Amino acid sequence: MDKVKHSGRNILLRKSLVLYVAAFVILALVLSITTASLCNVIIDAIRASYPLSGEKYYLTNELGEQLGDGTYISMFPIAYTERDEHTIDLLSIIPIIATPLYSALCIIAAALLFYRNKLKKPLTELMEASEKISQNDLNFSIEYDSKDELGQLCNSFEIMRTTLAKNFSEMWRQVEERKQLNAAFAHDLRTPLTVLKGYDEMLKASDNPQTRDTAITMEKHISRMETYISSMSNLRRLEDAQPEYRTVLLKPFLSSLYESAEIVCKQRGKMLYLQNNTSVSQLSIDTEFISQVSNNLIANAVRYANNTITLSFELHDNGLQLSVSDDGKGFDKNILHKVTTPYFTEETDRSEHFGLGLYICKLLCEHHGGYLRIEDISSGARVIAFFKSSSL
Repeated sequence: MDKVKHSGRNILLRKSLVLYVAAFVILALVLSITTASLCNVIIDAIRASYPLSGEKYYLTNELGEQLGDGTYISMFPIAYTERDEHTIDLLSIIPIIATPLYSALCIIAAALLFYRNKLKKPLTELMEASEKISQNDLNFSIEYDSKDELGQLCNSFEIMRTTLAKNFSEMWRQVEERKQLNAAFAHDLRTPLTVLKGYDEMLKASDNPQTRDTAITMEKHISRMETYISSMSNLRRLEDAQPEYRTVLLKPFLSSLYESAEIVCKQRGKMLYLQNNTSVSQLSIDTEFISQVSNNLIANAVRYANNTITLSFELHDNGLQLSVSDDGKGFDKNILHKVTTPYFTEETDRSEHFGLGLYICKLLCEHHGGYLRIEDISSGARVIAFFKSSSL
């Protein structure tokens, strides 16, 4: 039995569907014939329960005696009872109705049985697999032993899952190696930089003006390298950071973000406008993550804005959405897809800015269950940061 069932699972979907439909069409035909025969039998039984009536013809002998039961030479209509007459009419209609009804029911039954036996399990496996992959969970396997089209699809999906798992494993290995390499690189550079700073101090004390000028130039480059090394160390810590959710009063927290942004804008001679569309009083979030993103976005905006910056807050999809708009030149469309990559910047002077601001913002948003989206608007640029609230 199991062998027959297993071989049936290997039949191609098209052939399997034809077999299901054919089997149930035959079943519908058998049921229709059986129903018609049964109705005819019942009708004959009802008619047989009434005695025959009419004129009979009898054979007689020489003495005038009747021979046999006689034969009817004319029949009179039989008067059925009202109940039997209705029953006969109903039984005459039933076969006419039964045939399309059986056909419809059998087609539905064939479709349901085909879905249960051929489609339900592989579709369930594929849906569950898709959901797990969307959640970055590759620690599973698809088990559907069949050689039909869906079996082949499940097998292809399993191959894709295995390949993804290997690629992700390799990618994370490379990411960890890069982090370790950056950390080692940053650590190993600190000692020679300390030595160079010592020599630079000695050169600045020289009586030779040209030597002192050279020492000042060296000091700027050494300072830049120290800043770069510091950014590498901070970036590694941020890549490993995870949010610590706390339920906070939203109004005072957003007010503190606005006040910090206002100070930065005033220092650079920019006007700051606030749009606060939040309505809840509390939210479970990591304030450090959001504060750092807000500060980075404001710092970026004041560098490129002409006059005004707009800071907006609103609740969206069970989380906090923060957006910063400026009236500057906006982003170059040709490099818009690159602006969140680490160490990418349009500025030629990298002494202070190494192109990590938007990458750090993107990193913190994603760790907080959200996203960072960059848009060009008619009068500048807008950066939208979304932070998912914890359900705990």
